[in-house]
Amino acid sequence: MNSEPANPIRCPWAGNDLSIRYHDEEWGTPNHDDAKLFEFLILEGAQAGLSWDTILKKRENYRAAFDSFDPRKIARYDRRKIQSLMNNAGIIRNRLKIASAVQNAKAFLGTQEEFGSFDTYIWQFTGGAPVVNAWRSSKQVPARTPESDAMSKDLKKRGFSFIGTTICYAFMQATGMVNDHLTSCFRYSQLISRKRQRA
Repeated sequence: MNSEPANPIRCPWAGNDLSIRYHDEEWGTPNHDDAKLFEFLILEGAQAGLSWDTILKKRENYRAAFDSFDPRKIARYDRRKIQSLMNNAGIIRNRLKIASAVQNAKAFLGTQEEFGSFDTYIWQFTGGAPVVNAWRSSKQVPARTPESDAMSKDLKKRGFSFIGTTICYAFMQATGMVNDHLTSCFRYSQLISRKRQRA
């Protein structure tokens, strides 16, 4: 990873220690690891209607409650396990979101089997490479794009839920399928430089 400049300029939403670390180390960094991609599917679905800071604060609780985001284990959760999760104050206690995580684990495994990896499947929506934007202001950053629309539609066909286009776009931002760091942010140029080095 490139070293951080002495006085880095960051995207405005990175305003506390937890979000700064997430911004600097994860958000917008191209991710091709199936385990991490599944984790973000679960977390982005849980975030619906809430702030991402809320999810970041509960992330380790989710990791403990959801068997380290192991889709094979989550796909086998039964009614009793779902009820125990509903009693877990460390996560978002929304029955629909919890049930969705179980359903999405099943759909995730099916997609992995069909394509060999979830990574192969999901990155096709950006042609296998990050979409590099050049936003100067947070107001310019979209909540959805034609790519996220297509992803959402196809995921729903495959049995995924809590996967609307805005959730898909947030997932794309988180996993580096798009580079939505503002051009003034130190991570923007770092990620572009990294892309050129690997080209």
